[in-house]
Amino acid sequence: MEARKNEKNEARGKGGNKASQGDRTEIISEAERIPNVSALPKAVKRRVYALKRLQVQSAHIEAKFYEEVHELERKYAGLYQPIFDKRREVVSGAVEPTDEECEWHSEGEEEELAEDLKKKAALEEKKEESAPADDPKGIPEFWLTIFKHVDMLGEMLQEHDEPILKHLQDIKVKFSEPGQPMSFTLEFHFEPNSYFSNAVLTKVYKMKSEPDPVDPFSFEGPEIVDCEGCKIDWHKGKDVTVKTIKKKQKHKGRGTVRTITKEVPQDSFFNFFNPVKASPDGMDEDLDFTLATDFEIGHFFRERIIPRAVLYFTGEALEDDESFEEEDLEEGEEEDLDEEGEEEDEGDLDPTA
Repeated sequence: MEARKNEKNEARGKGGNKASQGDRTEIISEAERIPNVSALPKAVKRRVYALKRLQVQSAHIEAKFYEEVHELERKYAGLYQPIFDKRREVVSGAVEPTDEECEWHSEGEEEELAEDLKKKAALEEKKEESAPADDPKGIPEFWLTIFKHVDMLGEMLQEHDEPILKHLQDIKVKFSEPGQPMSFTLEFHFEPNSYFSNAVLTKVYKMKSEPDPVDPFSFEGPEIVDCEGCKIDWHKGKDVTVKTIKKKQKHKGRGTVRTITKEVPQDSFFNFFNPVKASPDGMDEDLDFTLATDFEIGHFFRERIIPRAVLYFTGEALEDDESFEEEDLEEGEEEDLDEEGEEEDEGDLDPTA
């Protein structure tokens, strides 16, 4: 599965550099370390080619292994689901957990709290004691809080998205059925709201687990190769993925000027459900980066956010995510994006006004 691929890459990054081992000061050049196959005796070369054919066979066996891992994931997803269903009921307020279900003891948790947090907690407790009883339904803004805690998601989140994500009740992952092409689907379940009529928004990630015929030795496990979003049925004037701008037009003949309004795209988390598509003719660098980021986010939802949601809500899971490094844009690219954003914002109108 994809996580296995990440683990392999992490393992390589932790200790494989021969030049840094021990107290060696001499750096061995790549030419010295890597044998020149063409310079080998013909008989030895033949044997090397035989080993490479065996390596390709190994890659195909590994691909089958990951297909079975996918089937195992699907099986265990069914075992996890009753737990996740109960989580949704508690979050939404449909079910109130019993006193026994709410018992939780963590050794040393109080000692780990910083002094300022202890004082803040005590102050909040006093306020609660003096204030009228307030018992909100379920766990308000559960998923929105998770979005704010996770940098990868927070970068996608805009202020105009937050009121909508307050209505998000659950996120699920579903795996493809046996015999179907390998894929997984993210389902975002919303309560009825004034923004769109969809009860569920979906994003399907298509995967493959087979060595590339052109470069079979690059195979490291299943990879996401494409994704499909869904149509959001926005209520009139509520689409946060576009904004309305004013534009002046001058008549060529009469010279008169008129002001028109038009809708243009704007940043929003909900663009997640309208992904860019890979071109069969190849991709430019920006498109390749956008798709890679999208695939990374889909994988992160599936492997981390959904299974461990409460720990992202409390912030406890954030310390475990240091291994998920994001590829940063170079300074020049960041400046270009900022300049484009500033130019586009000229003459903005509030789409909800």
